[in-house]
Amino acid sequence: MTAALELYFDQATTFRLRKLWSALEDEGIPSLRDLTHRKHRPHLSITSAEVLDGPAVQDALGDLPAAPPLRLTFDHIGQFLGRVLWLGPVPTAELLAHHAAVHARLTAAGIETGSFYQPGAWVPHCTLSMRVPLVRMTDAIRLCLDVLPIEATFTGAAVADHARDLYHPLPA
Repeated sequence: MTAALELYFDQATTFRLRKLWSALEDEGIPSLRDLTHRKHRPHLSITSAEVLDGPAVQDALGDLPAAPPLRLTFDHIGQFLGRVLWLGPVPTAELLAHHAAVHARLTAAGIETGSFYQPGAWVPHCTLSMRVPLVRMTDAIRLCLDVLPIEATFTGAAVADHARDLYHPLPA
């Protein structure tokens, strides 16, 4: 998936996550800090697709804020196939309800999204690295454990398509 509805964090959380990206890079572990165009922001993707039209997503959400001021606690580390390393928030009822509400609005508007982000299949996460070298995985996990837990609040959102260099901010 190349496009996503990304939810952004408060300034203190963003600073801590960028500092973790830098610590990973300093250890020779590629992070989102330097991935491709260097425009990534720490975020939690609530949906993803090959293509997402920012204005259409905004219209579909209507009066539903893309990024309500929900509080999160990142308290665990995970890995997806392909050596993707991420931090996971506690999946609160409020977070899951917001995720379901966003998907209900997008579905009602006929906006198709990826299967991994559907309610019931979605794993909430903040990606740190897309490809941790296997020999460095233990070091990467150690660096993550050194910063957990992290308290966060959503403060903004955008539809971001990094492959096509498209970015559409959404009302919080």
